[in-house]
Amino acid sequence: MKMRNETDSLNELIVLQEQKHDSELKALKEQFDLAYESLKPVNLIKSLFHEVTASPEIKNDFVGNIIGLGTGFISKKFFGINSQSPVKNMLGTILQFAMTNVVAKHSDSIKNIGSNLLSHFLHKNKS
Repeated sequence: MKMRNETDSLNELIVLQEQKHDSELKALKEQFDLAYESLKPVNLIKSLFHEVTASPEIKNDFVGNIIGLGTGFISKKFFGINSQSPVKNMLGTILQFAMTNVVAKHSDSIKNIGSNLLSHFLHKNKS
């Protein structure tokens, strides 16, 4: 009679271990699916975009760099350095690179000056 109780308890332990195994396997599969989804290129780009837009420090640097690139491009077009001559093209590229770097490094002060000028002209038009 004692053998039967031990057999029953072993069977119960086996069933409990199988249930534990099934639940752990299910959790592992769910974790794998989440990892697989997060490694898709579209989801990587989305998460990178969300990180960039969520961080104010990166956002300010990004805006400054965009302003710098735009200013460099405009300065190259403004000075008309876009010709067939390789020397003029190289000078235009150097000018564009220099303007981009200057504006990107000093974007905060340029923004402040621009906002001050804008508010000055708006107040002048009101009076």
